[in-house]
Amino acid sequence: MQAANPRRGYILGLSAYIIWGLFPIYFKLISAVPALEIIIHRALWSALFGSLLLMVWKHPGWWRELRDNPGRLAVLALSGSLIASNWLVYVWAVNNGRMLEASLGYYINPLVNVLLGMLILGERLRRLQWLAVSLAAAGVAQQVWHVGSLPWVSLALALTFAVYGLIRKKAPVAALPGLVVETWMLVPLALAWLLLNPMAQTAQPEFWTTSQALWLAAAGPVTLIPLVCFNAAARHLPYTALGFLQYVAPTLVLALAVLVYGEHLSSNTVITFACIWAGLVVYSVDAWLSLRKRT
Repeated sequence: MQAANPRRGYILGLSAYIIWGLFPIYFKLISAVPALEIIIHRALWSALFGSLLLMVWKHPGWWRELRDNPGRLAVLALSGSLIASNWLVYVWAVNNGRMLEASLGYYINPLVNVLLGMLILGERLRRLQWLAVSLAAAGVAQQVWHVGSLPWVSLALALTFAVYGLIRKKAPVAALPGLVVETWMLVPLALAWLLLNPMAQTAQPEFWTTSQALWLAAAGPVTLIPLVCFNAAARHLPYTALGFLQYVAPTLVLALAVLVYGEHLSSNTVITFACIWAGLVVYSVDAWLSLRKRT
């Protein structure tokens, strides 16, 4: 077994989260394609490139484990539908000027994980965790009060990704084989959608003579490369270190939204973000104190 190399782990982990944080640039490049069609092709190309990658990056025994535990296939079918829903909301948000809400969703995500752990897994929250969740709830409530509606993009992204992670715990399959199986289960639905929508933009032969077609096909490697980096980083870093790195991605999305794509950061939105950030600081302090007690 390869010895842990923290320096390599941080480089790989940062690479993964930076790529995820720069995803909006990629989706803006193919914004002429409707969000649903982008997800259809993301599933198809991820299934293809993931299968090719599995031939090179071996995961011995993964298929035998699934064959011997068919219940895991049902779990992966459910998790696949959740991750596809998450992709769809994210792409729609990016290409409809809602990147700030998308960023907020991924800031909220760790706190939603804590809340689901209590509600579904029966875990008991520590005092600082209660405070962190309460601050996040205050941020959402403040948004509802001033805007008059729930920040549904943020909540949809946070909930779908949190439930996705919770479900994947029930199917202990390595990340790459798991994603490949999830995407292959989406392939029949994706192909059926294309067959039932012959007038779709990507169903026209002339589309595949444009540069947009190449960018769309790149959805496969674009999806898989950060996942490979993340998996490699996980072998060299403790999970808590990866947990702190996860804030790189939504921070980059926030910066792109305001500095590059001109989304307006209102005072109400700043207050909402401040509540979430305060909750994350409390959450991080709690995680650090908990780690110190264990060591």
